[in-house]
Amino acid sequence: MDREQRNEQRNEERDEGRDEGRDASYCPAPAAPAGRVDGPPYADCVECGKPTEYGVATPGVVLCPVCEWQDAQRSACSG
Repeated sequence: MDREQRNEQRNEERDEGRDEGRDASYCPAPAAPAGRVDGPPYADCVECGKPTEYGVATPGVVLCPVCEWQDAQRSACSG
């Protein structure tokens, strides 16, 4: 089997996978953003240690409102 035939076969196999209902996208969907909680216990900010608006069970990096704002300012486009 030459290279062109192998590429054709791979393309057909890939297309068949799409028909079976599998997600053919390269990147998975982003995780749902963590929601703020109404009451304690609050998680501590990973930068300054102050309480955040997120619960202690919130996965990932949690920041207080001030550190979130500062982080957004740092990562904003300066163009």
